[in-house]
Amino acid sequence: MSHKRIPKRKAAIAVGGVAALGAAALLLPQANASQDGGARGGASTARTLKADDADDLAARLSKLLGDAFAGSYYDSANRQLVVNVTDVSGDNNVIVQAKKAGAEVRQVDNSTAELQAAARTLRTKATIPGTAWAVDPRTNKILVTADSTVTGTRWDRLESTVDGLGSGMATIKKSAGTFKTFVSGGDAIFGGGARCSLGFNVTAGDGSPAFLTAGHCGVAAEQWSDAQNGAPIATVDQATFPGNGDFALVKYDDPNTQAPSDVNVGGGQSVQILRAAEATVGQQVFRMGSTTGLHDGQVLGLDATVNYPEGTVTGLIQTDVCAEPGDSGGSLFTQDGGAVGLTSGGSGDCTSGGETFFQPVTTALAATGATLGDAGAGGGQQAGGDQQAGDGQQAGGDQQAGGDQQAGDGQQAGGDQIGGGQEAGAGAGDGSDGPGAADDPSGADASNGQAPGTGHASGTGNAGRSGRSGLTDTH
Repeated sequence: MSHKRIPKRKAAIAVGGVAALGAAALLLPQANASQDGGARGGASTARTLKADDADDLAARLSKLLGDAFAGSYYDSANRQLVVNVTDVSGDNNVIVQAKKAGAEVRQVDNSTAELQAAARTLRTKATIPGTAWAVDPRTNKILVTADSTVTGTRWDRLESTVDGLGSGMATIKKSAGTFKTFVSGGDAIFGGGARCSLGFNVTAGDGSPAFLTAGHCGVAAEQWSDAQNGAPIATVDQATFPGNGDFALVKYDDPNTQAPSDVNVGGGQSVQILRAAEATVGQQVFRMGSTTGLHDGQVLGLDATVNYPEGTVTGLIQTDVCAEPGDSGGSLFTQDGGAVGLTSGGSGDCTSGGETFFQPVTTALAATGATLGDAGAGGGQQAGGDQQAGDGQQAGGDQQAGGDQQAGDGQQAGGDQIGGGQEAGAGAGDGSDGPGAADDPSGADASNGQAPGTGHASGTGNAGRSGRSGLTDTH
C-alpha cells in the first residue's frame, strides 16, 4: 500500500501566513510580534526575542553562569528572557554578563540544586497517583498539582511532604479533574481496539518513514491503521510508558510512504513543521487533537513528573492547554513551525480548562534515533532541516503530517469524534468505575492490563471493553 493520499485541493500554508482557520485564528495574535530587537529603551538592556531565541540564550547563560543560574522563563508580554540568579555574594559580574547577553536578570532564593533536591524528595515520599510536580521559574518554586482523587490520607501525606521541604520551596494547586492519558490527536489512527493519533512524521534511524505518537498508545497495540477496522499501515518499533517518557516510534509498513512534515489544523489547512524545538516556560504553544481541534496556551513547567494510575512518567512539559480523551499523541507545536511535544495526559477538559502534559519531541527523537524530515520516498526533505512535501505535494486530504492519518473518508482533525472510536488507556485500571460511553461513542478504551496494580512488562495491550481505565474515568 503506497500511502500517498495528499490531494492538491488542500493547501499547505506557510507558517506566519495562517489565515481564516476558525479555531486556527489563535495562531494569528503574535504572528509578527516576536521579532529580534535591541534594548526596549529606558534603563533596561534586555533584548526583545523570539521564544526559540530566548531558549537558545537561556542554554548559553546556564553554562556561563554555572551554579548561580536558577532557571529562566520567557516573558511573552515583553518578549524578553528573564533569568533567575541566586546570591552571587557581591560578585556583580554574574549579573553584568547576563545583562550584556540580553536577558532580564532577577535575584531569587532557591538555587537549581535546591529545587532539584526537593523534587527528588517528592519522588521518594509523595509518588501518589493523581499528583504531578514541576519547577516553575516564574515563582522560583516547585508547583505541585493534585487532582480530585487525592484526598484523605493521601492528601495529608502530600501536604506533609511539601511542608517538609521548607518555607518558600513549593506550592500545592488542587485540580478539579483527574489525571489521565488523552488518547488521539491531530488525525486519528486505530489499533487493537484503541484510537490514538499521529503526532509528527519522522525518519527512523534506518532511513524508513515513521511517526511519533504517545507511548501509552504504542503499548496498547502493535499495529495501526488510518481507518477504523482498516488494514494496518504501520507497526510499533519502540514504545516507552510509563517511566522515562511517554512516546512511541511507529514505522510505516510501506517503505515508499510519503509523509510530509505538517500538522493538520482543520479546515483543510496545515502548518509546516520545520524543526524540533525545546519548550520554554512562558512560551505560547498550540495543540491539535482529533477530538477537540486546535487550542493554544502557555508552557508552565519543564521536566514535570506525573503520577498516573498506570505509573510515574518523568521528563514531561506542563502546560495550561486544554485536552480531552481522544487527543493523546497529538501535536504540540509553535507558530513558527517548531515541533515541541506529544500529548500525554492531564486533567480537566476544553470547557472548564485544566492541565495537560506533553512528551518533549526532542527527547523522543534522541531516544528513538529518529529525525524530523525526510520521511522516505522522494520526499525532498532533509532530516533535521527545513522540510517540504516532495514532488509538489501539499499537506491535506486524508494524509497530513502531524496528524498524518484520518479515520474514514472525509474526516478532518478537530471534527466530530468517530462513532465506535476507542481510546487507549495503556494502564492498570479495573475499567469498572468509569461512566462507560460518556464521551466515546463506543465506551471502549484499550488498557494494558485489566487488573488494578498490574504492570506493563509485556509492552502490549488488550482492548478493555468494560469501561474506562483509571486515567479516563471522568470522561
